Amino acid sequence: MTVKVRRQRPRRRVFWALVAVLLADLLALSDTLAVMSVDLGSESMKVAIVKPGVPMEIVLNKESRRKTPVIVTLKENERFFGDSAASMAIKNPKATLRYFQHLLGKQADNPHVALYQARFPEHELTFDPQRQTVHFQISPQLQFSPEEVLGMVLNYSRSLAEDFAEQPIKDAVITVPVFFNQAERRAVLQAARMAGLKVLQLINDNTATALSYGVFRRKDINTTAQNIMFYDMGSGSTVCTIVTYQMVKTKEAGMQPQLQIRGVGFDRTLGGLEMELRLREHLAGLFNEQRKGQRAKDVRENPRAMAKLLREANRLKTVLSANADHMAQIEGLMDDVDFKAKVTRVEFEELCADLFERVPGPVQQALQSAEMSLDEIEQVILVGGATRVPKVQEVLLKAVGKEELGKNINADEAAAMGAVYQAAALSKAFKVKPFVVRDAVVYPILVEFTREVEEEPGVHSLKHNKRVLFSRMGPYPQRKVITFNRYSHDFNFHINYGDLGFLGPEDLRVFGSQNLTTVKLKGVGDSFKKYPDYESKGIKAHFNLDESGVLSLDRVESVFETLVEDSPEEESTLTKLGNTISSLFGGGTTPDAKENGTDTVQKPSEKAEAGPEGIAPAPEGEKKQKPARKQRMVEEIGVELVVLDLPDLPEDKLAQSVQKLQDLTLRDLEKQEREKAANSLEAFIFETQDKLYQPEYQEVSTEEQREEISGKLSAASTWLEDEGVGATTVMLKEKLAELRKLCQGLFFRVEERKKWPERLSALDNLLNHSSMFLKGARLIPEMDQIFTEVEMTTLEKVINETWAWKNATLAEQAKLPATEKPVLLSKDIEAKMMALDREVQYLLNKAKFTKPRPRPKDKNGTRAEPPLNASASDQGEKVILPAGQTEDAEPISEPEKVETGSEPGDTEPLELGGPGAEPEQKEQLTGQKRPLKNDEL
Repeated sequence: MTVKVRRQRPRRRVFWALVAVLLADLLALSDTLAVMSVDLGSESMKVAIVKPGVPMEIVLNKESRRKTPVIVTLKENERFFGDSAASMAIKNPKATLRYFQHLLGKQADNPHVALYQARFPEHELTFDPQRQTVHFQISPQLQFSPEEVLGMVLNYSRSLAEDFAEQPIKDAVITVPVFFNQAERRAVLQAARMAGLKVLQLINDNTATALSYGVFRRKDINTTAQNIMFYDMGSGSTVCTIVTYQMVKTKEAGMQPQLQIRGVGFDRTLGGLEMELRLREHLAGLFNEQRKGQRAKDVRENPRAMAKLLREANRLKTVLSANADHMAQIEGLMDDVDFKAKVTRVEFEELCADLFERVPGPVQQALQSAEMSLDEIEQVILVGGATRVPKVQEVLLKAVGKEELGKNINADEAAAMGAVYQAAALSKAFKVKPFVVRDAVVYPILVEFTREVEEEPGVHSLKHNKRVLFSRMGPYPQRKVITFNRYSHDFNFHINYGDLGFLGPEDLRVFGSQNLTTVKLKGVGDSFKKYPDYESKGIKAHFNLDESGVLSLDRVESVFETLVEDSPEEESTLTKLGNTISSLFGGGTTPDAKENGTDTVQKPSEKAEAGPEGIAPAPEGEKKQKPARKQRMVEEIGVELVVLDLPDLPEDKLAQSVQKLQDLTLRDLEKQEREKAANSLEAFIFETQDKLYQPEYQEVSTEEQREEISGKLSAASTWLEDEGVGATTVMLKEKLAELRKLCQGLFFRVEERKKWPERLSALDNLLNHSSMFLKGARLIPEMDQIFTEVEMTTLEKVINETWAWKNATLAEQAKLPATEKPVLLSKDIEAKMMALDREVQYLLNKAKFTKPRPRPKDKNGTRAEPPLNASASDQGEKVILPAGQTEDAEPISEPEKVETGSEPGDTEPLELGGPGAEPEQKEQLTGQKRPLKNDEL
């Protein structure tokens, strides 16, 4: 038995060491446990957080709204975000940027760049000569890329989340449109890096919506597949998604709910913004018509007026969703001329007739990609703000042939809630119920390469090969390995998009380059020279399409094999153990089809040429001999990537952008600090000027004192209006400190007089109770007396001194004018109370724990009766002597076991005097009385 204990000790030490490490990790994480999601819409964004005690909550912005406009105003010395920037759009439309996400990952020749310029002609666009990407030219000194502007918005969203969560946040899940290609997704990731955010995942907004729907309806999901269609029309685009919900069996957690994206259709430009632009154009025409003949300029040439019209068009679209007509009106639209015109819903629908005809398009695309019919769809659910337009619902209902459209989801917040659930699931700080998400590839990706073949003896030709890497609507995240078998020298291959025939001609132009990357391999020939006696198993390229839908080439390896015969004595016990451990952790030579849980894509014509996969059976007579084993050698190949769709921002340029955004943030913080200091100074001046006329302040100050303070306050107010405009934060704080020092005596006298009644009343009560206690203590018979004469005399002295101090101080204070510094101070009253209370508490504690003296026996052998004023619980109590006195004391016995009234078989222990116990319960369970309060004597 002893041996077993000794053997277990090292394990126990290891266990507790591991626990200590885990606890340390948890403590390190405790300050940054919160995670966030950002649902980036074209017009507005929703931010959500998860933190301990706050599961999945939408963040309120500074205006206490649940959604924030995605607008940034950039001026020479300040920035504005959200609603503040939206209001600046009228005053400074050129410096106010919105819908800039439409330019992410786009080059100068992209049709969306020209479309953006036509929609917002007030913006001056320039182009990066190296990458041919767009920049906003705000002024000769200020220019920003769309990635930098998005980085600012993401940083602002984090500040909102941190204020709401009351702790720093680094980890985030960000939504992107499902139709974003590789270049656009990389642009969002670069923007997040500029903002200093750690992106746990880019999640497609339609997938986030489907996840939110499934999480809140987990109980409705069973082993029978349910097909749900989500129709999401937002401000900038429309997406239709077919999702299958079903319970599936997982290796990790058994039966769990799963959502699988089965079909996707989209229209990049069909949304509420295009409707608003149509309305704006209509309103501009009406205004020009009203001013016809007055030689007035075209309102379309005035950016401020057009910004006003766009805001009114947005309001008009919303109102016409619930009303048949409405009056559009703008005060002082242009040249101080007011605008007023009636617009009907019929007119609005006629303006957007061609847009409504496009509503069924995404539905048909989604059905085709899912290879489903409408009969297989159980429900069609509306998502997105633009689906509130009645005509959209009317056309869609007819297209899907259902009795009604589902509106049982929060159309604005579903994506943000689904994304933050995914953020919690990906974070190490939270444990959530598993929900399997199988997203789908929208744009197929393939590998192309050319090699020389000999069709006839001496006749060589080049053969172009294509191998599908990730097929359309195939699931991701996923890893793939593709093997090149007939290469023994350096070569190149290409990664391109596959068949994009499902996109129309205009969508293909918007899509951009269909070529992704050229991969140049270096070191293939050297690897063959290094292993001349080994059989080549090909050049294996490992690809990863991660959770964000971003493709990467992890590595390229040249793999060789040979057969090695081992004698029994060559393999030691240690080697066997090493091989066993290696196999447990995924080592050894497993087929490529199972390597890292990935699929191997091989050329079908070359499978037979790759060499034998095993060894032929040995003859009967040789069965006892140990078979030869395969020895595998892997040589990593150098890779040079040439990005073809959109070159990533170079690291030095990225670092410059990061620094630029950090400088702007620091400038904003300094500006906020200065504004706070100026506001504090201004508030102090106005509040103090007002106080000077209040009776309680006039009572404790002379006319001369008030005039001096008032004069200094007026001078400070004048300084703040004139010189204070250019004053630094330090100067403003110094001015405030100067004024506070000037008014310090006045404020002190007022505050002291406010405290006197309460403090003096408390002192009187304590003195009265203490005197009563002392009187009662002196009445205790000598044989039962527990207090010494010294103790009672000490208390009496403190009581008398306190009475004397109070009376003398009050008399002295009565002689002083109210305008002088008082001698009766609240802090002195509190000090006297504490000293008196300390003496009383000492005697109370002594009485509580003192045992009564033993009684002399009478003639009949019985003890004398205790005094009438002794309680039953006082008998047998132990004396706890004050500090400084010593006496041999017996230890207090352990309280007896308390019967809890539990049923037979209950084994749950009762915590004595636990947090939930009442004072009386604690006293009963511990066998001790609670200390008496002064008013319980």
